[in-house]
Amino acid sequence: MLIIVLLQLVYFLLRFYGAEERTDSFFVNEAKQAQIDKLKEKAKRADTSKIYPFNPNFITDYKGYTLGMSVKEIDRLHAFREQDKFANSAEEFQKVTLISDSLLAAISPYFKFPEWTQKKKYTPVQTSPNNTRSAPLNSNKVAKRNSPKFDLNTATAQDLKRIYGIGEKLSARIVKFRDRLGGFLVDEQLYDVYGLEPDVVERALERFEVQQTPDIRKININTSSVEELSKLIYIQRHVAEDIVNYRNGNGGIDSFDELLKIADFPSEKIDRIALYLSL
Repeated sequence: MLIIVLLQLVYFLLRFYGAEERTDSFFVNEAKQAQIDKLKEKAKRADTSKIYPFNPNFITDYKGYTLGMSVKEIDRLHAFREQDKFANSAEEFQKVTLISDSLLAAISPYFKFPEWTQKKKYTPVQTSPNNTRSAPLNSNKVAKRNSPKFDLNTATAQDLKRIYGIGEKLSARIVKFRDRLGGFLVDEQLYDVYGLEPDVVERALERFEVQQTPDIRKININTSSVEELSKLIYIQRHVAEDIVNYRNGNGGIDSFDELLKIADFPSEKIDRIALYLSL
């Protein structure tokens, strides 16, 4: 009996001192904890979606939601776009969507509008015989606006040469560019012709406009090959290769805004390129 009692005492003593030792071994390592907190914060920032420059005219429902827009604000934008209209400034975007000033201030730094929308308007002036500049030709401008316009897709090189600033080479270049496109879809594509100055384009659009849009077979960006994508005049072959590589690495492309993540993609022409693509 004495042996049994002694064994019981030894057992309880070992449990008591062992538990005390284990309890004392738990302590907070401040350096390690600070490192863990830093890693957690870094992982949290990595999980948040990074905003890339984008054209706000092509905001999808999901994109608008991530930006903080309400359903009504997104619907107003889509209704505006269904009329084939574009917002060409942050102020116009707010006027269309009615978003708050605070939200506009947060997202507008990421807006990327086409370059041609930021060009200053050209005002033709009259030059007197002694090469002095006089008042703008407002009466001539009004007369041109009231005159009937011709179809940009059927105009010949000879027709185009009637515009001041368009000669033999530029008129032929416009026709060649139009043929490669398969026809102009919007008037603004005239700005994409190499060597054509913005003021010359403005004069041309006073006489010509896209009246009959051609039937274009859109390229599915999720199934097309590099060769098919590079046939589009706006996309160079190495950019087409990057698009296919991005698509394969991310399991597909869900919106045109994702194209802005691709290096060397002509983001300033995303609105025109989107006319030829489908998801």
